[in-house]
Amino acid sequence: MVPTLSVIIPALNEQDCLPDLLADLNSQKEVSLEIIIADGGSTDDTLEQCRRFDPIIVQAPRGRARQLNAGFRKSTGGDLLFLHADSRLKDNGLLSNALRHWHTALAKDCQDTIAGHFPLKFMRTNQSNEMSFRFTEGKTHFNRINTTNGDQGFLLRRSFFEDLGGFDESQHFLEDQKMAEKIRTRGTWITLPGLIYTSGRRFEEEGYHRLYILMSMLMALYSTGRMEFFERARAIYASHGETGHLLLKPYFLASIKMFYYDLGLYESIRAWFQIGRYIRQNSWQMFYFFDVLFQTSDKTKEYPFLKFHDRYFQPITDNPVCDTINTLLSFFWFIMVLAPYFMIKDTIWPEA
Repeated sequence: MVPTLSVIIPALNEQDCLPDLLADLNSQKEVSLEIIIADGGSTDDTLEQCRRFDPIIVQAPRGRARQLNAGFRKSTGGDLLFLHADSRLKDNGLLSNALRHWHTALAKDCQDTIAGHFPLKFMRTNQSNEMSFRFTEGKTHFNRINTTNGDQGFLLRRSFFEDLGGFDESQHFLEDQKMAEKIRTRGTWITLPGLIYTSGRRFEEEGYHRLYILMSMLMALYSTGRMEFFERARAIYASHGETGHLLLKPYFLASIKMFYYDLGLYESIRAWFQIGRYIRQNSWQMFYFFDVLFQTSDKTKEYPFLKFHDRYFQPITDNPVCDTINTLLSFFWFIMVLAPYFMIKDTIWPEA
C-alpha cells in the first residue's frame, strides 16, 4: 500500500523558492502526497506560481506557527511532514526511503511518539565560512538538545502532533525549536536517511557569525525562561526580518535592560547562573567544533573530541561548582567583550 503523507508548508512571499520545492515534491516516487500551502498573506506572485502544481492553499494569519497549525487543520493524512518553503528535495526517493525508515522505527518501538528529521545541506552562493557551515550542517545529524529545527523537516504521526497541542502561537519566533524540544521531552527523535537542502540566504545576507550569535542568545534565554527579553525584543526581531545585514546592538541593549530594569539584583544573579549552566550543558559543541576543524574527509565520523566530552568532560563538570565558574566566565565575556564589541561596531559602521 502506498503511504499517504500530508506535507504542510508555511509561505510568505516565497515566489522564488516555493515553486522549486513543489516541483521536487511532485517528483517524489512511491509516495502519495497531500501538499498544503499555508499562506500568511503573500503580496508577490507566490500563490500564482504555486497553483500550477495544484496544492491545497490555506489562508492563515501571518506568523509561522499560526500558518502551520492552519495547514494541519486542513490536512487529512495520518502522517505529517512540516517543511520550510526554501527547502529542496534533490533525491526523488527521499520521502519514500524516509517513510520506510521511520515506519520501521515506529513498529519496533510499538508507539507513535517517534518523530523524524533530516540532516541539512546548505545551498550557498559563495564558499565563505566553509568550516562554519560544515559545523552547522554536521550538528543536524545529531539528536542532541537544541540541534533540531524546522528547516530539517518534522515528520510525525497526526495523533502525536495532536497530543503535543500543535505549534505555540504565543510568539512570532522559536515555534519550531519549542516543538522540537517538546517532542524530545515526550517522545524520541530519529535522524532520517538522506538530506534536505536548504537556503543559506539568511546566513549570507545577515552575516553567518552575527546570525549564529543571535540564535545562540535566543536559545539560551528561552531555555532558561527569560521571557522578559522576548517581550523587549519582539519589535526588534520583526523589524530585522527583511533588512539584510543583521544588527546585534538592539538585542544586546534589550538584554542589558532586561537585567537592569526587569529582574533586579537577585533575579539577575539567578538568571546568569541558569545561563552559565545552560552553556556548560552545551559545551559538547565546542568539542565537536574541533572534530570538524581536524576532519580530513566528509565521510569521517569518528568524533574523538566529542567522545572525550561525553565520556570524561561532561561527567566531571556536571556540578554546581563548574556551573558557577562558567557563569562568571560567561558574564564577563558578555559584559566586557561581546556586547561592547558589537554595540560599538554597529554604532560606527551600521551598514557594514
